[in-house]
Amino acid sequence: MNLKLPSGWKAHRDGDSIVVVTGTCANPEPFASNCQSFWVFGPKAFTNLPVGGGSLTYTGKWQFHPFSGVVPCPFNPKTSWYQGEKPSSTGLRQVGRGHKALYNAWPNRCVTNNGARQTMRFTQREWFLPTSKILIVDVWNTPGLSGVLKRATWS
Repeated sequence: MNLKLPSGWKAHRDGDSIVVVTGTCANPEPFASNCQSFWVFGPKAFTNLPVGGGSLTYTGKWQFHPFSGVVPCPFNPKTSWYQGEKPSSTGLRQVGRGHKALYNAWPNRCVTNNGARQTMRFTQREWFLPTSKILIVDVWNTPGLSGVLKRATWS
């Protein structure tokens, strides 16, 4: 899959993962706090994920979550990421000519580390291409990302 990125967006590859920085970012790594970006994962990045002493492979049935246990909120590392349990939107979305992705939009919250107070809400958008084994994850509601994915080319 090839994406034509708007000027100002910068891709950073690390093995089978790519962070596409779309705004401010001090540390362009997947899941870095306060890094306006989205992530593109190849099959090695989301298969056999360590979860609670076992492992799982992403299928789209459950929200992609990078780690087991408490994870910092993507917008503020002093708060915790509290996952939603059901997607607010699902369906198929075009990712380039002839490719459809399973799309899910998952509601999430950032809460104080003791869980007593919600600090913000956000939606994690996911496009999963099961045949190609590619997963795109966006927590920043990146403007223009859907259009970039629709215009993807394949080689």
